[in-house]
Amino acid sequence: MSIPDVVVTGLGATTPLGGDVASTWDAMLNGRSGVSPLTQEWAKQLPVRIAAQLEVEPSEVIDRVKMRRLDRSEALALVAARQAWADAGLTDVELDKERLAVSFGSGIGGALTLLGQDDILEQSGPRRVSPHTIPMLMPNGPAAWVGIDLGAQAGVHAMASACATGAEAMALALDIIRSGRADVVVAGGTEAVIHPLPIAGFASMRAMSTRNDEPERASRPWDKNRDGFVFGEGAGALVLERADHAAARGARVYARLAGAGITSDGYDIVQPDPECKGGIRAMSRAIRDAGLTGADIVHVNAHATSTPAGDMGEILGIKAAVGTHPVITSTKSMSGHLLGAAGALESIATILAIRDSVVPPTINLDDPDERLDLDVAAHKSRQLDIPAAMNNSFGFGGHNVALIFTRA
Repeated sequence: MSIPDVVVTGLGATTPLGGDVASTWDAMLNGRSGVSPLTQEWAKQLPVRIAAQLEVEPSEVIDRVKMRRLDRSEALALVAARQAWADAGLTDVELDKERLAVSFGSGIGGALTLLGQDDILEQSGPRRVSPHTIPMLMPNGPAAWVGIDLGAQAGVHAMASACATGAEAMALALDIIRSGRADVVVAGGTEAVIHPLPIAGFASMRAMSTRNDEPERASRPWDKNRDGFVFGEGAGALVLERADHAAARGARVYARLAGAGITSDGYDIVQPDPECKGGIRAMSRAIRDAGLTGADIVHVNAHATSTPAGDMGEILGIKAAVGTHPVITSTKSMSGHLLGAAGALESIATILAIRDSVVPPTINLDDPDERLDLDVAAHKSRQLDIPAAMNNSFGFGGHNVALIFTRA
């Protein structure tokens, strides 16, 4: 039995760079940063007072009654998934919902609900706690709401693998379609936890940039003066479809999801393996799964978060698994780090790079680390024919995911 090809037919996103895919992609190509100061009163006490905050609030596109039942992470997932569904031309299609699945996740989940309702409990007592609290804070909430909204009946799967969540959701979707369990899968990631506690927690680990006076210059992957990642919020969603199913309905195809590789470090709960051994295995597996060699990969959208340790370990991994030839970039330099949504957003950027034959820039790379010996599309976009590209996502806990997208 032959393994079916899996293609991407729909894209959706709401990010610090724009309320949809088109505006987000335009901002990336023009090297615009989505990082800004935190103006909330609580931010004044924190060592980190910047974040990559949403460009468009979900309340502008989701009705007020529904918003009361949704954690912010769930609302963002719905916004992105609805966009992707419409973009795939499925809004008016009679689809067999028993052949429709969802693979969606969040790195942290409904933390805003948990923290907010705990404040209400402490201040006003148990009778004031919202009856929607439990479904709003459930880790499977974003996936469940997307499944309910679209009527998916082939399974709803909730990923939780820290900053690799969005990419792992894609890998699972690929497996679901290849194994014949569904014809269409809506896959993605979401994150919305801009709150003093998570920020203080990451800051206490010295993982975040404290470049508070220059927010737009704070995220600077591979730069010698990088000092940590920039917290972001947002969501990305893709419609993945069996190729013959897409062809039968005349769907437009963006790209093919040709391969995926998943590994774990078995090393540390926070620190990445300095030799990127797990990342190398994930990249190598993805390339083999796609039926390609490292020489075929001409572009890599790297995980590179702007941390002193992680950025250069990934460079070692790319050289070992792919080679020294690909043009690499980190779109986190513009979007910030969307944690569980990062892999989904960066998959979208990788797909559009293939479609438009252009690599979006890595901004703020003013003084490259002397160990950086790969070709980076620094400062401005670069035209490049891209038959095949890789997207990397690594997460706390030692999660490693690599995805291979090819021209359809």
